[in-house]
Amino acid sequence: MRIGILGLGRIGAFHAETLSGLDAVSSLVVADPFAEAAKNAAERFGAEVADSPEAVLAAGVDGVVVAAATDAHPALILAAVEAGIPVFCEKPVAKTMSEGVRVLEAVRGSAVPIQIGYNRRFDAGFVAARAAVTAGELGTLHTVRSTTLDPAPPPAAYVAASGGIFRDCSVHDFDIIRWVTGREVTEVYAVGGNRGADYIKEAGDADTTGAILTLDDGTIAVVSNSRHNARGYDVRMEIHGFTDSIAVGLEDKLPLRSVEPGVTFPAGTPHDFFMDRFAAAYRAELTAFTEVVAGTRTSPCTIEDALEAGWIAEACTLSLHEHRPVTIAEVRAS
Repeated sequence: MRIGILGLGRIGAFHAETLSGLDAVSSLVVADPFAEAAKNAAERFGAEVADSPEAVLAAGVDGVVVAAATDAHPALILAAVEAGIPVFCEKPVAKTMSEGVRVLEAVRGSAVPIQIGYNRRFDAGFVAARAAVTAGELGTLHTVRSTTLDPAPPPAAYVAASGGIFRDCSVHDFDIIRWVTGREVTEVYAVGGNRGADYIKEAGDADTTGAILTLDDGTIAVVSNSRHNARGYDVRMEIHGFTDSIAVGLEDKLPLRSVEPGVTFPAGTPHDFFMDRFAAAYRAELTAFTEVVAGTRTSPCTIEDALEAGWIAEACTLSLHEHRPVTIAEVRAS
């Protein structure tokens, strides 16, 4: 299988390394506006270099991975679909929800599969949690807690262009809550503060946030996020039902220190980066994409899925700025 990669920054290069190690992938064709990035990928992974996205799509690829800047996502998704080439695109679909909706409308009815990159759906712990919920092992759910804490804030340039913490960070929590529970969010209430880097506040964003999500069956989900967690990269989920309670992320690399007398858990070296925490999930995600390309499975994360998580992020952003509850219906209509 011949796979194209558009964009060879941090995540694009990581995907190139992962794809080069998959048995299903025989060759890579790569392109990046920065020629040196494409050259480095070619040298490291034996890839062929193309001078433009159009050249990649014309190079006989069976599928294409879009890891370019967010602004480029809509055009690259549509170009791949027009060329009849299955496409994997890192989240988000587009920089704004209106653009994302336009992409959805443009591809509606197309037989070309599109997979959006929400890697937590492929993490073994989250997969097991979803299976437990689906099987009814927890009984009726009443509370979900989802956490993403970064070890340090991203650069100022990233923050200025990211759209805010709910859109670039919390959105992973929003997606995985929907996926694990199988429920939709109807209303949110969000708060936030600034306890660290001044440039985050200057960009009109918060560096630490909390959000209460009401799901359509009455389950309450609590989402906690921060750009500051000196002990490491912390991603966890708790799911509580009337029959049982389970957790994702309670393992020896959990970046949390217990002060209970005699307790040695967790005993391992804490996770310090998302690529460390989710290395196996990324491999499983791209393996799934090769199966999508081969036609042996349907997309495990569609544009519709990605937009649903995006609407929750929009509602939380509005709630934070206006200090009030916001329904998903309200932001959809705006």
